[in-house]
Amino acid sequence: QVQLVESGGGLVQAGGSLRLSCAASGSIFSINEMGWYRQAPGKQRDLVATITSSGSTNYADSVKGRFTISRDNAKNTVYLQMNSLKPEDTAVYYCNADLYEFGYIRVRRKYWGQGTQVTVAS
Repeated sequence: QVQLVESGGGLVQAGGSLRLSCAASGSIFSINEMGWYRQAPGKQRDLVATITSSGSTNYADSVKGRFTISRDNAKNTVYLQMNSLKPEDTAVYYCNADLYEFGYIRVRRKYWGQGTQVTVAS
């Protein structure tokens, strides 16, 4: 089994910054892509940013230039530095990992974290 544990959410004023972290642990052989998604009340879960094991990144247009995704492969951890936050960034942020598990047959699965609330006050 694999667990993803997020931290770093909270309440911040517009224009402020937050840094989210997500650590993966358990029976992990290797992690391909890691990413952050968010879901506002009454809306679908949307992509925020992803990063591959080699460091290639992809961002939603709405966060380009303000958010930065990074990862520490040795720690199986992904980060999201969020600057110049806006009220419309308010959502529950979820971590996602596309990985291979240890085993006689290495199974590829995607896991989600439990989510962390980010609230940006105007």
